[in-house]
Amino acid sequence: MKKWVILMVVVALLTLMKIDFGKKKEGEEVVLESSERRAVFVSYLEYNTYLSGQSVDKMKEKITSMFDQLKENGFNMILAHVRSHADSIYPSKYFKKAKFLENTDFDLLEFMVDEAHRRNMEFHAWINPYRISGDSKVSFTKEDMYPYTWQNTNKIKRIEGKGVFFNPASSEVRDLVKNGVLEIIENYKIDGIHFDDYFYPSNDIDLLEYLEAKRLGKTTDLESFHFEQVNLLVKEVYQLIKTKNNKILFGVSPEGNMENNYQLNFVDVKKWASEGGYVDYLMPQIYFGFENERKPFAKVLQEWQDIITNDKVKLMVALAFYKVGATDTYAMSGRDEWILNDDVIKKEIIMSRNIKNYLGFSLFRYGYLFDDSLKTKTTGKELENVVNLLIQK
Repeated sequence: MKKWVILMVVVALLTLMKIDFGKKKEGEEVVLESSERRAVFVSYLEYNTYLSGQSVDKMKEKITSMFDQLKENGFNMILAHVRSHADSIYPSKYFKKAKFLENTDFDLLEFMVDEAHRRNMEFHAWINPYRISGDSKVSFTKEDMYPYTWQNTNKIKRIEGKGVFFNPASSEVRDLVKNGVLEIIENYKIDGIHFDDYFYPSNDIDLLEYLEAKRLGKTTDLESFHFEQVNLLVKEVYQLIKTKNNKILFGVSPEGNMENNYQLNFVDVKKWASEGGYVDYLMPQIYFGFENERKPFAKVLQEWQDIITNDKVKLMVALAFYKVGATDTYAMSGRDEWILNDDVIKKEIIMSRNIKNYLGFSLFRYGYLFDDSLKTKTTGKELENVVNLLIQK
């Protein structure tokens, strides 16, 4: 009899507290409705446009609205900048606070992760590992932390017309990048770490390290040395993540142009696609239309499918929503494709779904999908076609 009384009291208390057992709790594992990752990039440009100069409450309102839009339109993964220019959107021991968050104690990363998970969406932390500033003449203060501490060393370099970058061949720089990754995965329940295509900023940024390595017989030519440095960082970051939490994915978004990866960025994507221990997924930026005379989408997609020989490495495709309704000058005879058609992205998603090791796609970027000031005559119809495709699947 006592047991029944206790049970009734518990039920009554739970009813009064209005506990919703169906509501997703913070920290719960995300279980996607579709195995296809349907992602959208949210960059520092969105922060500068929508969050800069706003109160914390207004920032929260905007993020909530953005994530609602993404969820309602069938997307299930957010790729959000947490470090774009040696800064952070969270309290960091190693990097300065992002400019738009100055004079606040707002932990934007924590808020975004929680809001994404409440909507059962994955959250991947997007990092630019080497970029410090797009202005080569920028001055640093103590608040800038490592750029200030290292400004008169070989660990950073000012490149006229490009900006300021960390030296990829510096072991201390690698440690800094890894420490930045570590503090994220230890303090936030993220689903992935994501690097993009900002790798080698110049051919001579690491010349001193190269000459020393060559003197010691540890390398042969400068180009091979560049590849070695990028491979080392990517492999060490992958190992760090898997040691801490094997469920967290690590992906890289290299240029869609395969030649540029090897000739300009020194990114050995073929090695990463064929060997284990580098990435969980590759997300090439295949920002080309079907009628692109130089790099037609179908041909480039096939090139990326062909290099993946390790079944554990998945392929996501980054697509150029920013080109919708615009002239694509470098496409030559196909320069008007994005103006004359309103279903290019839809067709690219359909074609991508047929490749092996397919994981999903991502659209660049949020503003081009939903910001009225960036919309073209075909934006609405292109987005409608994509959404209809997602809702049906």
